[in-house]
Amino acid sequence: MRAIWNGAIGFGLVNIPIKLYSATEESNIDLDMLDKDDLENINFKRVNAKTGKEVKWADIVKGYKLEDRYIVLTDEDFKEVSPEKSKILKINQFVDINEIDSAYFESSYFLEPQKNGEEAYKLLLQSLIKTKMAGIGTFILREKEILCLVRPYEDKILMVNRMRYPEEIREFEDLKLPSAKKPKEEELTMAESLIKQLATKFDPDKYKNTYNDDLMKIIEAKAKGKTKKVETKEEVSAKATDLMAQLKASLEAGKAKAG
Repeated sequence: MRAIWNGAIGFGLVNIPIKLYSATEESNIDLDMLDKDDLENINFKRVNAKTGKEVKWADIVKGYKLEDRYIVLTDEDFKEVSPEKSKILKINQFVDINEIDSAYFESSYFLEPQKNGEEAYKLLLQSLIKTKMAGIGTFILREKEILCLVRPYEDKILMVNRMRYPEEIREFEDLKLPSAKKPKEEELTMAESLIKQLATKFDPDKYKNTYNDDLMKIIEAKAKGKTKKVETKEEVSAKATDLMAQLKASLEAGKAKAG
């Protein structure tokens, strides 16, 4: 694992030197884009929109179009923006994590203490575990100010959950939502029974990306010159009149599986 950010957590007047590591990775099968005629790889190049000529990375700069011209920004310009946040993840408040809607959460990162920061790191970790709280803070990562939550993970390590700002979550008023009419009491009772029947303690190990396995079987079959027959699924009716029948069938299926 390679650190993607070096800095410190600002915890009151205490600064804890840390390194930030990505806690997740993609589990998708890596597919290449090919020319269908000769199966050669497709290359993507950075070209000048006017001349069509390829541009080297060293010759590329970043700019913002202000009115009718571009203002070019340098590394020094980015460092001038809140320089204290570029090296400090400052915790501004502590909250109950259950108060935060999961819609605000994005990527996850692990925090590793650097030399001379081990004791303060343990102190913050154990304090968060004992109080069952999490810290809300901000820092600069790749020229963006990140809103984040610092919390214990498996009671062994500090994790950072990158968060969305409120303005990044879209409004939903324009969507066609159900009317305020309440569902029938019998339907509601049966739906509650189905929820209770399926209610268990969350176990992430029960879930696996089976799509990748199925796709790999098709790839291996095609490599051997075989084709896999596609099984057509019957469409599920969404008519309101079928709702009770679907709920009853769901409950019976759950009982049969359990028994």
